[in-house]
Amino acid sequence: MHVLDDRETYTRHDPDGLGGRIGGLPEQCREAWQQAKAFPFPADFAQTDKVVILGLGGSAIAGDILRALAVREGKKAVVVHRGYDLPGIVDERTLVVASSYSGQTEEVLSSFGRALTTAAKKMVMTTGGKLFDIAQEQSIAAYRFEYKGEPRSALGHSLMPLLALGEAIGLLPDQSGPVDEALSLMTELRGEIGGEVPFEKNAAKQLAARLQGKLPVVYGAEVLTEAAHRWKTQLNENSKVWAFYEELSELNHNAIEGYGLPSDIAARAHVVFLYHPKLNPRIILRYNGTHDALAASGVSDEQVTVQGESDLARVLTASFYGDCASYYLAMLNGIRPSPVTAIQHLKGWLSEK
Repeated sequence: MHVLDDRETYTRHDPDGLGGRIGGLPEQCREAWQQAKAFPFPADFAQTDKVVILGLGGSAIAGDILRALAVREGKKAVVVHRGYDLPGIVDERTLVVASSYSGQTEEVLSSFGRALTTAAKKMVMTTGGKLFDIAQEQSIAAYRFEYKGEPRSALGHSLMPLLALGEAIGLLPDQSGPVDEALSLMTELRGEIGGEVPFEKNAAKQLAARLQGKLPVVYGAEVLTEAAHRWKTQLNENSKVWAFYEELSELNHNAIEGYGLPSDIAARAHVVFLYHPKLNPRIILRYNGTHDALAASGVSDEQVTVQGESDLARVLTASFYGDCASYYLAMLNGIRPSPVTAIQHLKGWLSEK
């Protein structure tokens, strides 16, 4: 029996039950979508021409996905801001969305505090904390959700409200079809790569085994760039490993030149291409050419083909795949994936400054 098929592996290394939360993403997304669709977004939010999302970590990833969807099918600009300050473009025609799972993220509290002094329209998305208190005090629209788990496990609760908001303000077309497709495909995918599927039939478990001891680098293009970003952060937080992500075709204008050196790093790196057959044909050519360049430099790589007719389905199925692979890699590394000790340590250190 492979170690990833042994229930004792999960009992020993995942006492917090992160694997169950990862596997429950389709149901979480459905619940969050229903809740978000019932939320009374203020009508005057539609009187904006741009959206600025303030967030870090998983909350910001949800914003990145919204931005990627908006680039391809949206009617308004979306900016994701990860700093303490506020973008200069914020004005009376801007909707500022402060998104923080805990409601305590110091960068978000800082930038949203600046937003309060502007004529921009405002709302918050959170489970509570100082951010929710500010919204209550200032009579600002607050989308509040309940979830017991890690912020990174709450992707559905971070993303679905943004999709519903996008619909409500005319940023995105009706998302009901794409949401249904995404949830259906993630459920099907779970039947192929979920924890109960044995190693010899489970592509995500096999990928995790190939990544063990390697430096993962994830490549994506178009909307799959945001899935690659999600893979990178999940590998960092769940697997506790170095990981990076790159975007095609940008990487063909810089990163490709450095594949060979240092030679010991090239030998340890492993590139994962996130692929869909309906990517731009020129991008697909670049995938092929980049594979050849990696091989010539002694860098191993492989391709993960994702499903979906809609961009939303593609990015969510790709993200779900990466979530599972990162979790299996944590099990292979023999570490407890849920705690983020280094992050909490740094937050504590900063709180004393």
